[in-house]
Amino acid sequence: MMIRLLLWTAIFILVVLGLPRLITELSAIGKIKTISTVEAQKVAIVFGAGLLRDGTPSPVLQDRVASAVQLYQAGKVEKLLMSGDNRFIDYNEPGAMQAYAIEMGVPEEDIVLDYAGRRTYDTCYRALHIFGVKKAILVTQRYHLPRALFTCNGIGMQATGIAADMQYYRKFSRAIWYSRELPATLVSLWDVWFRHPLPVMGNPEPIFPEELN
Repeated sequence: MMIRLLLWTAIFILVVLGLPRLITELSAIGKIKTISTVEAQKVAIVFGAGLLRDGTPSPVLQDRVASAVQLYQAGKVEKLLMSGDNRFIDYNEPGAMQAYAIEMGVPEEDIVLDYAGRRTYDTCYRALHIFGVKKAILVTQRYHLPRALFTCNGIGMQATGIAADMQYYRKFSRAIWYSRELPATLVSLWDVWFRHPLPVMGNPEPIFPEELN
């Protein structure tokens, strides 16, 4: 009896967590490109991914910023929207992302900072409703792209993405990331389809004011 209960519990968990991941993977088909094949857009959205103790970007975040810089230098985007967490005075993801991009040659005027990108949904929602981004290239690692694409497209943005996997990540780290994606993807489906939460908002700051209707 106990073995049967454990089996059904495992099946239930697999379905509840695995099905959302399958849905987002299917929805991402045809939307994940390379720098050379992605269609040019005016804006690339770069998702935050944590800082080191000294306040500089983590290796994962370095890859995201570096990939966005490559997009910019290839003429595929005009502006980089750096979105991350800045809830605490000594933790500034967007600022660290900006500094890293400037080091690689991106002019400061072509970098836009979103200080309230606390999670993927918030970044997508604020990009659309605060910064007026209706079309964008999303820049993040492959494991995160399906959820990011599903979220941004699900709330009304036209988004494609490129994978920012520029270095080898340890198997242990990848296992943790993929494990976290399962419940996070379930939450994303719930947010996009049912809950429609309102993130931290503010006054509109359109990146291209001339395009507003």
